Amino acid sequence: MIFREATAADIPQIQFVRNAVKENQLSTPGLITDQAVLEFISIRGKGWVCEAGGAILGFAIADLKENNIWALFVHPNHAGKGIGRKLQRLMLDWYFSQGRQSVWLGTLPGTRAEAFYRASGWTENGKHGSREIRFELSKAQYEAHQSPKC
Repeated sequence: MIFREATAADIPQIQFVRNAVKENQLSTPGLITDQAVLEFISIRGKGWVCEAGGAILGFAIADLKENNIWALFVHPNHAGKGIGRKLQRLMLDWYFSQGRQSVWLGTLPGTRAEAFYRASGWTENGKHGSREIRFELSKAQYEAHQSPKC
């Protein structure tokens, strides 16, 4: 597996992975346009992908404009292999290196994503919208939580 920065050429496969997930599905599959993904990986922030055999298995995107994690998804056929953990580390290392002191994200309760973020040191801090849990992570929390197992 190769982990690298996302490029515009990756957008079709990023969209494929995003629409393949079983949890945190988009209510309308076409809701996130290719142009929006391009803006998030090239203007608003940066993205990373995990690739094997020419196929993208997962991706992560950090948004510096809103100080949040815009996306972190792994194709369901590749869940549980450490891909999400590695993508999260690459993304947060970069994000905090940009001088940011905290980051937030939203995810649905009762999902694998919720358990993943809790295990990764994120702190629940209210609601995001009407259905999602809002999680926050400070740079200090992130640094304190880093260990060889993360």
